[in-house]
Amino acid sequence: MSSTQERIVTIFGGSKCGEDCAEYAEARRVGQLLAEAGFTICTGGYLGVMEAASRGAHERGGRVLGIVMNQFKKEPNRFLTDKVATPHFYDRLQHLIVRSVGFVALRGGMGTVTELSLVWNKIQTRVIEPRPLVLLGDCWPPVVEAWRKHLVVSEEDVRILDLAATPEEAVEIILEKSKGVRV
Repeated sequence: MSSTQERIVTIFGGSKCGEDCAEYAEARRVGQLLAEAGFTICTGGYLGVMEAASRGAHERGGRVLGIVMNQFKKEPNRFLTDKVATPHFYDRLQHLIVRSVGFVALRGGMGTVTELSLVWNKIQTRVIEPRPLVLLGDCWPPVVEAWRKHLVVSEEDVRILDLAATPEEAVEIILEKSKGVRV
């Protein structure tokens, strides 16, 4: 498949959760469903949610792209089919964003918030054309509400985000809203 036809969805989430946490199971299911729908999965390439989404897609025969960073001394997860090594954090972020027709963010730490904020801002300022930005899990509604309450976040800004309670709902949003997105 040529890169112009390839449909990539990037999954963001924490690196510190293991197989026993809810977001690992959710990310694995998202990876499975997206691979079944013909999408390539893109992650940061390491552990936690990144591994889970990669594993789910790999289990369904999907392509799994990991955007890894030369500065990290740890090994990427074993479920990647391809990887792109980047010299620093900003290159890594750019690679995670520019090639994707949609994004799913699960619970994570400050890295996840950074990734989500950057994508959100790029869509808001029209640096990239609109595409689905799905926040999966029950942690996000109170976070979004806190942003609205304590920061300068408008209703128009919030409408860029899609909240999903289940992996199935997240993938349905990606399927519907990524139609026609060109990267």
